Amino acid sequence: MRKFLGAVAAGLLFACGSPSGSSGTPEAPGAALPTEGLSLGVAEALTQGTFTGGGSEVVFSSRQVEPGVYRIELRFNGKMLRALLDGENGVSTLDGFAEATGQDMQWQEKDRPVLAALSAALNAELPSGDAATPEAKYLRRAVSLWVQHPDTVAMQRTVMGEQGRGYTMLCSYAKCNGKNTGSCGSSYNWYAYAKHDCSKGGFDAAINQQLAQLGDHGTCNGDEFYMSNGAWVCGEPDHWSRPKVMGNCFGRCGGDCGGDTQYTLDATNHDGCVRNGHVLISGYCDDQFISASDDELFAPNCY
Repeated sequence: MRKFLGAVAAGLLFACGSPSGSSGTPEAPGAALPTEGLSLGVAEALTQGTFTGGGSEVVFSSRQVEPGVYRIELRFNGKMLRALLDGENGVSTLDGFAEATGQDMQWQEKDRPVLAALSAALNAELPSGDAATPEAKYLRRAVSLWVQHPDTVAMQRTVMGEQGRGYTMLCSYAKCNGKNTGSCGSSYNWYAYAKHDCSKGGFDAAINQQLAQLGDHGTCNGDEFYMSNGAWVCGEPDHWSRPKVMGNCFGRCGGDCGGDTQYTLDATNHDGCVRNGHVLISGYCDDQFISASDDELFAPNCY
């Protein structure tokens, strides 16, 4: 999920902790919530709308503010999330704060589920991959990134990346558009290795590595499949020594399966952390999340 320094990056930085007074700022949610669901408007250089669910309302906008530069804003539950993305140069500034006080945003129990529901609604409504407008694409990617954002990672940060340095593509491991269909129906293309570091061993310890089949290869009760005694078993091996694993969207950037198709090294390692004895917002996976942030925002689609 990730870039460049100097005058241009400095020009992209916006004042954190204080709402924008520009006309592009979405309207604050009203007291009465409308019917639950997504209301979406897509126009030239602008995607905006509202989402209501779980007793919360999100007001969002994504607009091009200059060629190749996009500002994304979300208001919900008294909070503001902001991103300013330079798609051509691969640099973004992210922030989140309480609207009333300007203090750094603190996640509350109801925040993440409403953003997850918004992310799923955007994935369902917007065209997938490169068929989406840039404003819609960066909105979808930013929301997906925020859904996964751990409590222990600062909301205000700069994310930078470029191919070969910030992110490494693994498209060749997601054959047949990431599906076990057609010529890929009975073949496997293991990536060695999905790995992380934690208290159970170092980054290269065998128990922190998985042999992952990248792509969408089924799920069982919301879990993964792993190889045990020559057969596929439903579940999640907890720090085994290099088990073969597969499931939906392994190695693919984004919360859930997303609306884009970037398969990258850092995203694979993040999956290899949260699917190997940890959870999505585990502190052990913070470094993998940070490394995958530029992949999420800027990596191109594989198909």
